[in-house]
Amino acid sequence: MYSLSNLISNISNVLWGWPLLALFSFVGIVATLALKGLQFTKLFQACKLVLFPPKADKKAEMSPLQAFINSLGGSTGNGSIAGVATAIAVGGPGAAFWMAIAGFLGMIVRFMEVFLGTSIIGKYTFNGATGGPLVYLSRVPGGSILPYLYAIAMLFFSLVSGNAMQGNAIGMGVETTWGVSPWITASLLGVFIAYVLMGGLDRILKLSDKLVPFKVAFFLTFCLGVLIYHFSAIPAAVMLIIKSAFDPQAVTGCLLGCTVQKALRSGFTRAINANESGLGSAAILFGASGGASPLKDSMMGMVATFLSTHVVCMMVALSLVASGVWNSGFTSTALTIKAFETVYGSFGGVIITLSCMLFGLGVLVSYVLVALEMWKFVTGGRFVTIFYALYAAVAFFGVLMSVNLVWDAIDLIMAAMLLMNFYALIYFLFPIRKDVFAALKKVK
Repeated sequence: MYSLSNLISNISNVLWGWPLLALFSFVGIVATLALKGLQFTKLFQACKLVLFPPKADKKAEMSPLQAFINSLGGSTGNGSIAGVATAIAVGGPGAAFWMAIAGFLGMIVRFMEVFLGTSIIGKYTFNGATGGPLVYLSRVPGGSILPYLYAIAMLFFSLVSGNAMQGNAIGMGVETTWGVSPWITASLLGVFIAYVLMGGLDRILKLSDKLVPFKVAFFLTFCLGVLIYHFSAIPAAVMLIIKSAFDPQAVTGCLLGCTVQKALRSGFTRAINANESGLGSAAILFGASGGASPLKDSMMGMVATFLSTHVVCMMVALSLVASGVWNSGFTSTALTIKAFETVYGSFGGVIITLSCMLFGLGVLVSYVLVALEMWKFVTGGRFVTIFYALYAAVAFFGVLMSVNLVWDAIDLIMAAMLLMNFYALIYFLFPIRKDVFAALKKVK
């Protein structure tokens, strides 16, 4: 297991060096310029759509609001609690700055992928898929194989990030707080997932509709309490985050230097994992809503990225830095627990553990929909029962895995999906730009 972890870590470090970070930045900046900063100019309008969502297509599997909720549910998981803490533990406070930058770029990338994935509904199909990355990847050069490669990568991502990593964070939190054996947590989690899957799509959607809003409200309420308690330290924390993002010693060391690169890499990778912009998962979910209004769907998808990164993740980052625990030697969920304990004492561990359970369960439930779509595409709609058994088994074993192995495997899979998805987004950039501005004129 140690050798496997080192191998995955080494490959991940190569892929997530300057080239891939530069590619993400390039696509985000070019898209921002091409769409005239739409993530900034239309953010208020996009938020209104969440409060007053478009009508649902009766023939679709889910409504646009349900697609938004599941998109938010998938992107506000333990990547927000454990991921932000891991990024700051590895890259220092400066990682939070790069998470915010990655979030703004991710918003426009999310807009593009959802718009592209929903605007092709009713125009093209591919091997039974009617929208999302599986269809638009089939329309680019090399499209005969890219959808299959993407489907396999997304299936693995769903099983690792949307499933195993959530179980891992839940298990760590329960063990740290109550000393419960990971084997007990793994068994209970496996049974819960099996129960959800046995209820089919209807049970999954009903549970997600209730769980996602509750988990976000629950966590943010207590996180706000940490920030209020450490209010006087917030200005200094913000300055430390900005200063650490451009460490002078690192700058003089070698170009931007290893320290800045570590902060940048940690910030970008954890931000992308948290909001999932560029990975295509939101395009899959909104594709299931029927695509009646690609512009509105895309704007709602963009809001999910904003909430997961600039609200949830940034509140966590500020809590870690303002409370002064960021360099305590802890990492992942345990570090976030230490920050909450500065305000709530031993009850802080209980809050984070419950939040981890809620966040993790929300992602586990939401990602069933994404993983199942990929499974059906790869297998031609067969062996669904085997998929359910596999998903429950991964939830069980995810609790028992090494946290470093989990994160490094996620980074590796994310890199593969980003490369494929960015290829399509760049290829369709000008058609997207044309269609977006045409749609904006109609709503004025």
